[in-house]
Amino acid sequence: MKNPLGQTTLYPGAYDAGLLFPIPRAHSRAELGIGEPLPFRGYDAWRAYELSWLNSRGKPVAAIGEFLFPVTSSNLVESKSLKLYLNSLNQERFDTLEAVEQLIARDLGAAAGSTVLVKLWHLREEGSPLTAPQGICLDALDVEPRSYTPAPALLRNDAREQVTETFYSDLFRSNCPVTAQPDWGTVVIHYAGQGIDHASLLCYLISFRNHEGFHEECAERVFRDIQTHCAPQSLSVAINFLRRGGLEINPVRSTAPQDLEFPASRYLRQ
Repeated sequence: MKNPLGQTTLYPGAYDAGLLFPIPRAHSRAELGIGEPLPFRGYDAWRAYELSWLNSRGKPVAAIGEFLFPVTSSNLVESKSLKLYLNSLNQERFDTLEAVEQLIARDLGAAAGSTVLVKLWHLREEGSPLTAPQGICLDALDVEPRSYTPAPALLRNDAREQVTETFYSDLFRSNCPVTAQPDWGTVVIHYAGQGIDHASLLCYLISFRNHEGFHEECAERVFRDIQTHCAPQSLSVAINFLRRGGLEINPVRSTAPQDLEFPASRYLRQ
C-alpha cells in the first residue's frame, strides 16, 4: 500500500480497513539506537473528534473516540490513513456503539500488530466536561432519514400556535467542494413563528450529509430554506464547524442585527 500522506486522496464512500497504513516502529528506533528490551514503557493516545456512522435505521451517530497503542506494538499507524479509515465508517450501519468499538479495535490491532484499546462515547455521555448549546436538542428524535442530499421539501410547520424556540444538532455534516473532505458542525437555530416540526427539521439537517458546499454557503442555504418553507417571524442560524487545518469557521445568519464581539460561541465538538 502506498503512503497516503501528501497525496491527493478521494474520501472513501464505504468501509475499508485496507486504508490503514502501518509503519514499522523498528526503523526509527534503530536510528535512535533503541533495541530490545525497550528502555521505556508507555502508549500512544489518539483522540478522534470526527467520528460518525449510521444506526440500523440510517440515522447518523456522532461520537468521540480514544485509541491507545502500546509502545510494544510492531507498527504505528500513519495519521492520514487513520482519518481516511474512520471516514469510511460514515455511511455504514451498526446496531450498537459497542459493535463499532469492536470493529475499530480489530482493524487497528491488525494494522499495529498488537492489541489496541478503543473507547467510544456519545457526545453528551454523563461525566463529559464539554458543554452544549442552550435549547432543544433534536438528536434524540427517532427519525428514519430518506435523503443525504439537501431536501428542503422535508421542512414543514406543525399545528401548534406561535412559538419562540431554540434548536440544536450535532449531526450536521457537509463536504468541502474543493477537496471533498467532510466538514462537521453543531447547528444552532433560534426560531420564532408558527411551530416548526422537529423531526422534519432534523431530517432536513441530516440531508446535508453528502452535500458539497463551503461553510458559509451551508449556513445561508439552511437559513434560506427554513425561511422559505416555514415563514418564521424571526430566524437565526449558526453552524459551528470543527477545525480543519487549524482553522474553524462559524457562520451566523440572522434576521436580527448581530454584534461583532469576542468571544464567539464554542461548543462541545470543537
